[in-house]
Amino acid sequence: MLSFGQLVYNEWLKMSKKRSFLIAYAAILICIAAVGYLIVATAGDEMPTVLEFTSIIMAKNGVGVIVTIIAIIFTAGVVSKEHQLGTIKFLLIRAHSRSEILASKYVTVLLFTCSLIIFSAIIAATGGFIVFDHAAGDHIWQKIAQAALYQFIYTGIYVTLTFMFGVITRSSGATIGIGMTAVLLEGILSMLLSGYDFSKYLLFMNTDLSIYASSGPPIEGMTFSFSSVVAAAYVLLFLAASFVTFKKRDIA
Repeated sequence: MLSFGQLVYNEWLKMSKKRSFLIAYAAILICIAAVGYLIVATAGDEMPTVLEFTSIIMAKNGVGVIVTIIAIIFTAGVVSKEHQLGTIKFLLIRAHSRSEILASKYVTVLLFTCSLIIFSAIIAATGGFIVFDHAAGDHIWQKIAQAALYQFIYTGIYVTLTFMFGVITRSSGATIGIGMTAVLLEGILSMLLSGYDFSKYLLFMNTDLSIYASSGPPIEGMTFSFSSVVAAAYVLLFLAASFVTFKKRDIA
């Protein structure tokens, strides 16, 4: 376990040394500040509460989509860049299995995703307490944590999809394009196919579990448990495809 932790730590160091690493957090900070400014400028006397503002920020159609896109961009290069730079050969000659190496990369991107979401939640809540109405009701931090968890699940699913394509294609550009296209087309495909019963088994109909706490199921008959199982099945399928491909591929 200690050696695997060292692998994860090394992957985190490689990621954090990129010039774009801090830019990711700065971009989120700027987006949250811009949203807050627009709300203050246009809301008039009907200012949102801390929880309402944080929910707006964490929503997948709000700043949450920026978090997802940033996570996709970083995930796309975790494996493919190693192939493009030729450094993957140096990793594979070490005393670690291919599964351990790939697993450490996947855990690292999940940790990075988690850090982005926690950062967004803290900045949104802090800004909300400073600018907006504090009367957000009981258990505000519990509700904010719940919103962050829903966002992590949503982003984590697309991160896993992107991770798989990064392993399969070994091209960061193609992987970014696939990941971002999947996110951007989700709403359109959900709207077009929601009338068909088979669509409830499709990935994009089960990525946003927060709808069960607000507006209800996207299709009649779907439940929180159903969507959770379907989403988990897709994640396991993506991971299986990633590990099988990575273990069987010849490294020139």
